[in-house]
Amino acid sequence: MSRLANWQLFAVCVVVWGTTGMPSPADRRSRAGDRRGAALRAGRRHGAGLRGLARHAAALSRARPCALRAAGAFMYGVSYVCVYHAEQHVVSGLVAVGYSASPLIVSLGARAAFGAPLSGRFIAGGVVGLIGVTLIFWPEIAKAPAGASSTLGAIFTVGAVLLSAVGSLSASRRNRHHGLPFWPALGFGMLWGALASVLLAAALGRPWSLPLNAGWWISLGYLAIAGSVITFACYLTLQDRLGPGPAGTIGVMTPLLALIVSLLFEGYRPEPITFIGAALAVAGNVAMLRARRGGKGMNSVSPGTFGKR
Repeated sequence: MSRLANWQLFAVCVVVWGTTGMPSPADRRSRAGDRRGAALRAGRRHGAGLRGLARHAAALSRARPCALRAAGAFMYGVSYVCVYHAEQHVVSGLVAVGYSASPLIVSLGARAAFGAPLSGRFIAGGVVGLIGVTLIFWPEIAKAPAGASSTLGAIFTVGAVLLSAVGSLSASRRNRHHGLPFWPALGFGMLWGALASVLLAAALGRPWSLPLNAGWWISLGYLAIAGSVITFACYLTLQDRLGPGPAGTIGVMTPLLALIVSLLFEGYRPEPITFIGAALAVAGNVAMLRARRGGKGMNSVSPGTFGKR
């Protein structure tokens, strides 16, 4: 991943996550297996780093195991389970709005945890992007029924975003302090994500009756390889170069691509407010990335954190 330019890393994440992040009707019908699917995806993801785990065991053992486990369990495991639960209770647009707040949340967390500089332009851009994504999905959100179920879905959404932010900051800190090799650290983190999902499924008493449908397994393989190993490698490399905040702007652009995909292939008909929201989301992203380029962004959070590749 070190050979790819920043815009290429950004594009890979947005394109893959923007075309895999929105659940299909078949996905919604099979939510009973959400934790099993999360565990299987995380388990297959961690296989990419197994060989490196043995080779770099000494470096990993010297690292703080709590940070490694937190990064893996939160970013690759529990946060995904929270997303699946959230989408049982609220429309997916509300979850997208929640994740569009990731740049602000991660940046504020890096400020509090690492003392990283945070410019007013970055904060303003994050707020504009959040408003933009909210307007994009407002017609969907406005039609959602209110009640206890919606409140529970909102709680799961907030939990997913916060847990993902904690995992992102833990990954930044662990590599910044220990110079861990990239792929073994990624594999180790995904292993902990798989274990966290398995334990959560067992604690909630979910049966392990896996589907026999070939399409389900093909989708699982694609999500594990393209939607997880490749994209998280790109995302973490980008986070290493720019810092957690600017890398989190991927969460603002991903819903835009998902919107375009729905427009082209799913018969979606946007309302005028949708175009206003899209323009604000793009403008907010540009402002955040320009704030970083100006030298006051999050570049100092994790310089050269991944060391050896």
